[in-house]
Amino acid sequence: MKVSRQHEIQTFGDGEIVFREGEDTRDMYVVHEGQVEILKHAGGHDVQLAILERGSFFGEMSLLEGLPRSATARSVGTTKLLVLRPGSLLMSIRRDPTFAFEMLQQMSGRIRELNDKLVYKVAIAEFGNRLARSAIITSAIAEYKPARNVAEPKLP
Repeated sequence: MKVSRQHEIQTFGDGEIVFREGEDTRDMYVVHEGQVEILKHAGGHDVQLAILERGSFFGEMSLLEGLPRSATARSVGTTKLLVLRPGSLLMSIRRDPTFAFEMLQQMSGRIRELNDKLVYKVAIAEFGNRLARSAIITSAIAEYKPARNVAEPKLP
């Protein structure tokens, strides 16, 4: 995205919070310089979802949906961010239509990456379930001792 005089640029020091999960803010950001780490709080821990670099955007979900922040954004090193306020996104797209296409490409890539992670997690869980079932069956077979006077069935 081309930076014009109308765009605001904010500078963040290393480790500064851009916004927190649950906040009710609506600005969207484009990384102009530096990096931003996206974190999600889950199970009592912060889970890193992504590290975003120059040209990447974030905060679009709250801007587009009007919902609270779904994750925390924190700067990595000194970082400069282009700020897009709710009213300026449409104007930015009108001035630079390629920005909308770049957004769609990034969003599509994120969905593809999430799909890959989901399929991987499901495969690991299914493999774990099979291992657990196998261990239970093996354990049950090892513990089973037929009565001494009972003949075991003969297999064909």
